[in-house]
Amino acid sequence: MTRRKIQSSGFVAGAGGAIAGIVAGLAVVNVLQRVVPGLTAAVPGVRKIAAIAAGILSCVLVAAAVHREGRRVTYRSAVWRSITYLVLSAYLLAVVLPMTWVIMTSFKPTREIYANPVGLPRVLFEPTPERVAQMKENYVKAWVKSQFSAFFFNSLKVTGITLAAVLTFSATAAYVLARFNFPGNRLIFFYFLSGLMIPVQLVLIPLFFEIGDISEWMTQLLSPLARLMGAQTLVVNLHDTHTGLILIYIALSLPFTIFILTGFFRTIPDQLREAALIDGSSEIRAFWNVMLPLAKPGLVTVSIFNFIGIWNEYLYALVFINTDSFKTLPLGLASVSITAQYRSDFGLMFAGLVIVMIPTLIVYATLQERLTKGITVGALKG
Repeated sequence: MTRRKIQSSGFVAGAGGAIAGIVAGLAVVNVLQRVVPGLTAAVPGVRKIAAIAAGILSCVLVAAAVHREGRRVTYRSAVWRSITYLVLSAYLLAVVLPMTWVIMTSFKPTREIYANPVGLPRVLFEPTPERVAQMKENYVKAWVKSQFSAFFFNSLKVTGITLAAVLTFSATAAYVLARFNFPGNRLIFFYFLSGLMIPVQLVLIPLFFEIGDISEWMTQLLSPLARLMGAQTLVVNLHDTHTGLILIYIALSLPFTIFILTGFFRTIPDQLREAALIDGSSEIRAFWNVMLPLAKPGLVTVSIFNFIGIWNEYLYALVFINTDSFKTLPLGLASVSITAQYRSDFGLMFAGLVIVMIPTLIVYATLQERLTKGITVGALKG
């Protein structure tokens, strides 16, 4: 296609994108007006601003895409592409704006939150020492006075140990299920897979009593050994302990992790393992030095999903943890939220929420490329 035709296609597509952008922009404003009744009064001319901005954005994006691809685009495809870009942009705003609002609100004192709940914190425009001190006070109260430091390290301990155990057990089990044919292989695989079909809320009460039975069984088993070592009594109690919570998290995380890693190990050519065995490696060495590094995208993928799930888990921690010094971040945040509502200290509550979000954002931002790569590899080869 000649350059003139490409430019004309880009012009036509851009015009169609502008029209669709204006329509979509007006539709978004109408929806926002219902959600935020005072939007029109707060921002005069918001409809014109949104329509013009959406039209220009859609026109530029569509025309640039046409020019980059170098092909003729019909008016209908230009309109659909414009709508696609606008929907994705709206979704981006729906995700980013609440998170930004939470972070900005954590910098405000409670009085400013009541006076201006949506606007930017005044400390950004007037960074006086008093306002900077008030901004820091929210995080100091959350981290020190509200014991968020203890909650944070409790979550870090529980999540770290659980992830290490889950990856160790799941990687070995998935490797065996993916690479070795033996009687009962499929039965064991579907046994683990059945764990994904049971809602975690359904097993909460049976698991509560089961943990008590396991504690009594371990007490009876280890009491003779304790007496031989000179201890008078030994009572094992998995309730209200990190050990019991970690065991529960491991059991709940194994089905999903084994299911994903089994698919990854099946995509790795078996000739690599056979070559390692021919060179004199044992099965364990071939797994550790050859197969496991090749499954790193899968390991990163399940690590991120398990980290987010365990870090933010609330229900099981609420049932099995009662002592304040053992509470994890979600439990601590819930306690602080209740206290902040009675004290009207919303700055403290938002600061605690930011502390909970930061580790998840760091992990996802750091491992985002590997996560995308892992999902793509599983989609292409699985």
